[in-house]
Amino acid sequence: MTLAHLESSDFSVAGFRERVSQRFASRADVMAAVGGDHALNPDYAPELSERTFKPASVLICAFERDGEAWVLLTKRTDHLSSHRGQVAFPGGKIDDGETPIETALREAEEEVGLREADIEVLGAMGKYYSGSGYLIHPVLAIGRGWPELNLSPDEVADAFFVPLAFLMNADNHIKESREFKGNERFFYAIPYDDDGTERNIWGVTAGIIHTVQERLYGG
Repeated sequence: MTLAHLESSDFSVAGFRERVSQRFASRADVMAAVGGDHALNPDYAPELSERTFKPASVLICAFERDGEAWVLLTKRTDHLSSHRGQVAFPGGKIDDGETPIETALREAEEEVGLREADIEVLGAMGKYYSGSGYLIHPVLAIGRGWPELNLSPDEVADAFFVPLAFLMNADNHIKESREFKGNERFFYAIPYDDDGTERNIWGVTAGIIHTVQERLYGG
């Protein structure tokens, strides 16, 4: 789906806030629906009731620059135990007693130095099942001003921003596949040229972005 019917103001931080608010108010069922890697791999579906998934949450936060909303993404370090070297949102496993929103805010501060006072949380979407064994709660938010990041060298190799309009254009979401344990597994990839640096957004992160796009800007 192209975005020709939308105005540039729809992809400002104010436009993003309004759209999220409207969707939570008018289609709470859609925003709360379960998603996951099984959407492209139906044979995953029977595993959902059989596997134990680790609860986690991620922060999808948009920041304003020159009237346009930009979404913060990170590149994970190469020595982490899961999703090493991949592009990801700030986030991590939910600790005992934490809500998904509390986890997303805590992890954002630990990983990139975002303070809770600098963020306005808009709401948490439905759970996303990853093939890697995580049950992820995407938390939507906006920043209060442009952030000054402080990256954790143990977890984050790099951080960068992508225009919300680019991420929310389904034409940029490419379906790809790889062989995994003898089976063909499908996933989304969203390649982005970051001023000459190729950012390979794929797998779980791209799947979450595609889910957000469908629920906020899809039909």
